[in-house]
Amino acid sequence: MHENTNTTDQTDGQPTPAEAAPATPDPSVPVRFDTKVVVVLRDDLQPWQELNVTAFLMSGIATSDEGLVGENYRDADGNDYLPMLRQPVMVMTADADKLRSIRTKAMGRGIPTAIYTEELFSTGHDAANRAAVAGVPAEELNLVGVALRGAKNGVDRVVKGARMHA
Repeated sequence: MHENTNTTDQTDGQPTPAEAAPATPDPSVPVRFDTKVVVVLRDDLQPWQELNVTAFLMSGIATSDEGLVGENYRDADGNDYLPMLRQPVMVMTADADKLRSIRTKAMGRGIPTAIYTEELFSTGHDAANRAAVAGVPAEELNLVGVALRGAKNGVDRVVKGARMHA
């Protein structure tokens, strides 16, 4: 399990470059992350929707910076497994108004943001997803989830008022 510790980083907006890992990191030493990854889900979603939205949003975060994903995993028998994100992910909930506010604040601060709108539940492929988003002005997006990665204090300010997912 990853340990997420706070730093006194006072930067805001864009994330710092991905944390460089030593060649052979000591797994017993806590890692300090300068950035924070948060997924905020609308608080009225069905469980299958929460999982689907989280997975799609995290694909956007994971591909946003090549240093975010670690190395492949390998078990004692030599089987290789796909790599995963190198830092913890916080999952929170909020109502529709708060989600709109989070998106607006994140965009205003230049924090990289992934979005998922309600219309995407009824589309069947990436091109249709893009078209569904492209046809709606930003302030009218029917958001069901947003994901952010940025400087810790900036992300904390943007998601203030959202609750930890239970």
